[in-house]
Amino acid sequence: MKLKVCGMKYIENIQQVAALQPDYLGFVFYEKSKRNFEGIIPELPKEIKKAGVFVNEIPEIVVSLVEEYGLKMIQLHGDESPEYLQRLKEIFKESIAEKHQRSKYKIPEIVKVFGVEDDFNFEVLKQYEPLVDYFLFDTKGKERGGNGVTFDWSILKKYNSTKPFFLSGGIGLDKITAIKELQKSDLPIYALDVNSKFEIEAGLKSVEKLKQFKKELKL
Repeated sequence: MKLKVCGMKYIENIQQVAALQPDYLGFVFYEKSKRNFEGIIPELPKEIKKAGVFVNEIPEIVVSLVEEYGLKMIQLHGDESPEYLQRLKEIFKESIAEKHQRSKYKIPEIVKVFGVEDDFNFEVLKQYEPLVDYFLFDTKGKERGGNGVTFDWSILKKYNSTKPFFLSGGIGLDKITAIKELQKSDLPIYALDVNSKFEIEAGLKSVEKLKQFKKELKL
């Protein structure tokens, strides 16, 4: 199981968290978010993948930011349709053909986020399966992520896809026991996505708490 630390914002803190070697560091490119990222991402170890979080963004802007920041993963946190994803992939291919014809440039991993409630219908995922690398399940709330609330994980028993997924939503140190239990299941949980429960303030992460989390779960 991999670890993604999302909502990074401050250079020194980014470097401190990167020293813990999470698999992904997430940067929010959404102006309405209090964790909206602007500025320069410091150089990171090659093993850490930079993920960009977008909400109903114009596809051309997504591609531009991917190239500008060297993002390896796109996390779509809005109401993006399958048609939107098709268009996004087409633009990436056009961009590769134009600018990266002889390079090893690849389309970033694509993650589609779904806000989960008790009555969530997993059938909606089928139309997205051919278009994404992973799903991400977060708690449906007022904010587009970072609400600090956990949904009822028992609903995951209804998951009817083989597509691996990220688990998100209010994950903190208090969820370690529950996560260990979940690991015993046959669910294809690819990664844990943590954010607000490890914050000192919006965008500023507690290195000590993250260190403890990684150690106890052996991530």
